Amino acid sequence: MMVERHRILVVDDERINRKLLSELLEEHHDVVIAKSGEQALERVQADSAVDLILLDVVMPGMSGHDVLRRLKASDATKDVPVIFITSLNSVDDEEIGLDLGAADYITKPFHPGIVRLRVENHLRFVRQRKILETLAGRDCLTEIDNRRRFEEVLEREWRRAGRGSGPMSVAIIDVDYFKQYNDHYGHARGDQALKAVAKALSGGPNRASDFVARYGGEEFVMLFPGTPADGARELAESVRHAVASLAIPHAHSAVAPHLTVSIGGATSDDYQSPGHALIEAADTMLYRAKAEGRNRVLWRD
Repeated sequence: MMVERHRILVVDDERINRKLLSELLEEHHDVVIAKSGEQALERVQADSAVDLILLDVVMPGMSGHDVLRRLKASDATKDVPVIFITSLNSVDDEEIGLDLGAADYITKPFHPGIVRLRVENHLRFVRQRKILETLAGRDCLTEIDNRRRFEEVLEREWRRAGRGSGPMSVAIIDVDYFKQYNDHYGHARGDQALKAVAKALSGGPNRASDFVARYGGEEFVMLFPGTPADGARELAESVRHAVASLAIPHAHSAVAPHLTVSIGGATSDDYQSPGHALIEAADTMLYRAKAEGRNRVLWRD
């Protein structure tokens, strides 16, 4: 049976413990290392894909308790489960950790089998939470709506538009040379870039009826009900400029020194056709935008 890979942050000031825990987990998961509490906070703030943290309590400088307090105080990290791994084994010590919000407590010297089982138990909860978020229509990474939710909204708006509310426009946005970005800067930076793009898309001059979602991977989609081609194309251009103005460095892009997007769009008032035909038309225009050099908007009316 294939085991889903998760990202686990191991925090311990002792090299031997970091090595042992990494060797225990790296066969099935991606392990990130931190040598101190301060470094742990830097790692998790830079990497939104961390699913679980194994955290030593007694460390020079910032203790594990202090790290956990900081994690729980941040909306971005408060839901990441933390397992304390420590030589402190009194009932009072365990109570303090659990009261602060630790998900579990493992004492040193730890037994490899126990560590693996407890890690997998907590990762099961992580998987369940992600499934619930997906079913609720929310993209786990960018925290905007997901493809499932978009398809529901498209179907609803398509039916409503068919009753005479004017044309419907849709745009598909693709981050240019995103594979090269990930290869050069790493997946953690890639995740941060996608979150920044999502924020730029949802924070633009959008009306209440406009809809933004992550379509999958580095693709996003925007729906403009009741919007003719000229107006929708103008909105798409503003989106392209908003992403460029983020000035996210991209040393391996062939079109600009910063992150850019290509956008394909389509407009229709032919509601005898299915809604997905509009998506296919926009996708065709996106393909052309990428073939013609990227970092541009192409539209089909």
